[in-house]
Amino acid sequence: MYLRGDHAEKSIRVLRQLVRDHSLGVLTTAIRSKSSPFILSSHIPFLLDVSDENSEEELGVLRGHIARQNPQSKVLIEAAQASPTPNVLEDEVLVLFTAPAHHYVTPKFYTETKPATGKVVPTWNYAAVQIYWDHKSDEAVSFLSKQISDLSEHAETSVMGYTGTADKQQSWKVSDAPERFIELLQKNIIGIEIKLDRLEGKFKMSQEMSINDRKGVIEGFANLGTETGHAVSNMVKERGDLKDAQRR
Repeated sequence: MYLRGDHAEKSIRVLRQLVRDHSLGVLTTAIRSKSSPFILSSHIPFLLDVSDENSEEELGVLRGHIARQNPQSKVLIEAAQASPTPNVLEDEVLVLFTAPAHHYVTPKFYTETKPATGKVVPTWNYAAVQIYWDHKSDEAVSFLSKQISDLSEHAETSVMGYTGTADKQQSWKVSDAPERFIELLQKNIIGIEIKLDRLEGKFKMSQEMSINDRKGVIEGFANLGTETGHAVSNMVKERGDLKDAQRR
């Protein structure tokens, strides 16, 4: 990942939180196979496990699962079986997580520089995290059962807000479905475990611009009157304020 100083996020805790808040990742592999393309990608919802939530050192472990019929699954199984270490890939893998609020930035938003010099060009504001390193494929029933249960609980409570408290609905649980039905589904998936070696991320939110240009960007996005516009406007202000505070 290209990390310009103005945009790079150094806090491991912040990067981990972005992954958890926007947990649909894109798993990318580059593995030689006679039966599949060299580069493959799949959208997979992940869980990020850490033992110490306050740690700025611990990167964590990603857990997910993928359909056995997916060509990428077949390549992963093939490579893992050929590995000197059982079920562990020798090849590096990449997982990309992106915040849903991103937007084109028109030069018209730069209310200071555009009128003064005209030396402005369009860009795109976004936030993303990239995760690297080795992958373990796991077909054990115990791993898959825990993975499915934990992922469902995370999505039902953290994403949907079904906590069962006050006026909130009760969350759906794996045990709500017939046991035999779940057993059959588990036979059609493989588990994925990724031990993080590198965790990199950026919030590209106009931090490199002057305060007045940033104000123009904040107002410009807010005036769009859209949910995404307001979300990006808030992120530009938040990241700009953080940058200004760090400079003091």
